[in-house]
Amino acid sequence: MTRRILVAGVGNIFLGDDGFGVEVARRLGAQRFAPGVDIADFGIRGVHLAYQLLEGYDTLILIDAASRGEAPGTIFVLEPDFERPETLPRTQSGFLLDAHGMDPEMVLGILKDLGGKVGRVVIVGCEPADISEGMGLSQAAARAVDEACGVVRSLIDEELARPAGEARTAGGKEEGS
Repeated sequence: MTRRILVAGVGNIFLGDDGFGVEVARRLGAQRFAPGVDIADFGIRGVHLAYQLLEGYDTLILIDAASRGEAPGTIFVLEPDFERPETLPRTQSGFLLDAHGMDPEMVLGILKDLGGKVGRVVIVGCEPADISEGMGLSQAAARAVDEACGVVRSLIDEELARPAGEARTAGGKEEGS
């Protein structure tokens, strides 16, 4: 049984570094991956992402910009446990990745309401330097794109190496780089 992995770049390209996830998805989309790995730019279309997840994925890797008080361009990996909301990581503003109104909690809530589910959710984030109106990434975010692509590729390889049928429980883990 082949694992199904969805890599979803999210963000608003008209708000500077908020387009980080979209750029990473674009770059990854030009690369080759094993069967069962889908790469897509969802922009700010959370409902579209929820419907895509109904196709049945073992793992969702979300790529986004999120302000967590780190140096601009810092890449981090979060594995939130959405079954235990008190464990969800929060930014300084108190929200989890909500710069564009499409936070993972909302998408997974829609998915659950539609009768679907996803096994593992991993967020690959980047600390933005500038999310004001305007197109194009800041130098810090642009430099972080290649690093994020490498992190996502490693996460994909890790998922594909696990035996088919092996369940992984979300543990609210967080890693920074």
